[in-house]
Amino acid sequence: MADLNPASVPLSLYIHMPWCVRKCPYCDFNSHAVPNGALSMELEQEYLQALVEDFKTQVDFAQGRQIHSVFIGGGTPSLISAQGYQWLFEQLKAIVPFEDGCEITLEANPGTVEHDPFADYLAVGINRLSIGVQSFDTDHLKKLGRIHSNNDAISAIKNAHEAGFERINVDLMHGLPEQSIEQALLDLKLAVESGATHISWYQLTIEPNTVFFRTQPILPVDDVLEDIQAQGEAYLKANGYINYEVSAWRKEKPSAHNLNYWEFGDYLAIGAGAHGKVTMIDGVYRFQKTRLPKDYLAKVPAENLQFKKIEADEMPFEFMMNALRLNQGVDAKIYEERTGLSLSDLNQRLISLRQRQLMINDAQRLACTVQGHIFLNSVLEEFL
Repeated sequence: MADLNPASVPLSLYIHMPWCVRKCPYCDFNSHAVPNGALSMELEQEYLQALVEDFKTQVDFAQGRQIHSVFIGGGTPSLISAQGYQWLFEQLKAIVPFEDGCEITLEANPGTVEHDPFADYLAVGINRLSIGVQSFDTDHLKKLGRIHSNNDAISAIKNAHEAGFERINVDLMHGLPEQSIEQALLDLKLAVESGATHISWYQLTIEPNTVFFRTQPILPVDDVLEDIQAQGEAYLKANGYINYEVSAWRKEKPSAHNLNYWEFGDYLAIGAGAHGKVTMIDGVYRFQKTRLPKDYLAKVPAENLQFKKIEADEMPFEFMMNALRLNQGVDAKIYEERTGLSLSDLNQRLISLRQRQLMINDAQRLACTVQGHIFLNSVLEEFL
């Protein structure tokens, strides 16, 4: 493995806010019902201070780089006040500066009781919202355990626009329990008509350690799922959205943060259960933080757990698992820049995939064909 140049790899920051008003039955993320139904100012301040101390332990990972993008995920990050974020950003920027025009995304839920006015978040530097709608259908929202209504969701997108946000992602799921093709398409139509500039549209999967895994709701059959996918894609394309990643559709520029993940960039990680990836001269490393909020707060700063080097034999799969999700793939030269490995080592596999028309026949790019995206899991298995 050749020496790596960390300075050439963009560096993002993921911040995890672990609390929700209520845990949803399909959710396998690191999220926890907020104590006593509300996040106290004392707990907010304690957690934000812990995040800063956590960040200080990762300064050496920056290696002279500035922060390229920030994503605040959860949980429900909009439970934290705008004032809290203002203080947090000031502290973080004093430790590792943010790039000019740094994209800062906040995940927000439509329930009006959960957040400050959107304008307040915009004023403190958050310039992109990701609104967790999941569905505009009231019955489906109840089945999903969501605490917002159809009207809350439409109002949230409208309010975000009126507050001045120009970049608004809407998260939508399809393949919901007993969902029809018409209902799935109506969800997309309402997101489009409400003014979403970016839509993350993905199929519900039943994950272990969730309520849905235990109760096994009735999901649409495969034929219906295929029709939802085909008709939904056609509708989004007809309305000017570009599908640039498996489940990501845009009318504006792509999400800089997610693009950095998919291009095998680096990201620092602070907060309970957050996962990070950093490039050092001698290799690429992954790490994570203590999962439970109470444990994270019990030992400040939290340790970087399972700080582990990605082994050379694991690297091709790790890289391709991200890069091949992009419809246009990536420039072939970044494989060597970001893994330290020679792309020629993969020649036999690449030739085979190109001959089978699963990857495009272009030595300068690593990208799947349309057929390759349909059978993406099979393509990725070639790199195991």
